[in-house]
Amino acid sequence: MGDIEKVKKLRQSTGAGFKDCNAALKESNGDLNKASEILRIKGISKASKKMSREAKEGVILISGDINKTSIIEINCETDFVAKNEDFLNFAKELSELNNACSSNLDQLNKSEMSNGKNVEDNLVSLIAKIGEKITIGRNQTIQNANSKNFFYQHSIIKENVSKLGVIVSLEIKDENEVVKTFGKQLSMHIAATNPLALKFEEIEKEILDKEQELIAEELKNSGKPDEIAKKISFGKLKKFKEENSLMTQDWVIDPKKNVQQVISDLKINDLKITEFVRMKIGE
Repeated sequence: MGDIEKVKKLRQSTGAGFKDCNAALKESNGDLNKASEILRIKGISKASKKMSREAKEGVILISGDINKTSIIEINCETDFVAKNEDFLNFAKELSELNNACSSNLDQLNKSEMSNGKNVEDNLVSLIAKIGEKITIGRNQTIQNANSKNFFYQHSIIKENVSKLGVIVSLEIKDENEVVKTFGKQLSMHIAATNPLALKFEEIEKEILDKEQELIAEELKNSGKPDEIAKKISFGKLKKFKEENSLMTQDWVIDPKKNVQQVISDLKINDLKITEFVRMKIGE
């Protein structure tokens, strides 16, 4: 086999660039297996150097069906790479594996991909080939008894790949067109409003404490009597809770009603929101 043929074969098997393949073959005296090992080691070295950089771009992917649905974030450094075919092919296969292992990150990293290598090794190879930091970010699987999942994706790049994704789980007895429409609309509502929790009692205390601090700072120099300031503070915090809790948010399609009122108007017995997840690149 000639040198050019060996370089081509090594490129096909490793995905590395022409110069790297040529250098590895020279270092290994033309031995393809040794050259492949050299590239793997160098790839790990290159990847480790890139991991100190920031990766705030990327994609959100959703996989699964109405009974079990998973969402995963895969980050890179630039939007250009987020549209790269090699990156997207890796991301799409990773999304399917993520759903199969129910978003267990340890299991996902050890999962075998279509080329026979596990996710960790493929990630290292992809970083070395593309030249950017690439990381697996947030991931979550939703699967609830007696519930059906609905999802929405915004700023779609291709198929199930986007910049923002939402999954919402509805507990229902019978799935019909009304429920399907509401599920889709609700997932779009969540994408637009970004609620912090399902109910205001579920908003994290740390978030509420921080908001309370901001309100106190705002009122500190208002010159209002303490009693009046306390009432204003209470009202502002109550409004913050209502605006950031899904059930009490104004319905984006008809702001005269909140989400709870829309559910009541549907008159579907035992319909309730079980849980939801919203992910957006950069947040």
